[in-house]
Amino acid sequence: PVRIVEAGAIRSLIDNGFVVVAVGGGGIPVIEDAHGNLVGVEAVIDKDFGSALLANMIQADLFIITTAVEKVAINFNKPNQKWLDRMTVAEAKAYIADGHFAKGSMLPKIQACLRFLENGGKQAIITNPQNIGRALGGETGTWLLNES
Repeated sequence: PVRIVEAGAIRSLIDNGFVVVAVGGGGIPVIEDAHGNLVGVEAVIDKDFGSALLANMIQADLFIITTAVEKVAINFNKPNQKWLDRMTVAEAKAYIADGHFAKGSMLPKIQACLRFLENGGKQAIITNPQNIGRALGGETGTWLLNES
């Protein structure tokens, strides 16, 4: 995705105290025609990338991705599996280069967090839904940060 059409309306709703659910399933794919009209197209928008883009567009302080696991791991499902409490951008890129994250699973989540951080975001968390509160309290989840 290159733009979330409703980002301004979403930011306005948030500023007025609303909880907004957006970018469900990645969003509805559209293109802008020569006259500025939006036209639906057949495409798939990755929900993680769409969410990261929206988070940047509304200048979110924190980007949270929920998934099936409490924390991100390297060497996942191997005897030397290691759960990660935090990762810097550089560490995440090194883990990606080493092939630690599966394409259809954790990789797009890590990449989305990196996009958020590299485009002005300050911090991101990956955790499962039941642990969001604990993650926000610093008790669990994997935090991704720009600094070391």
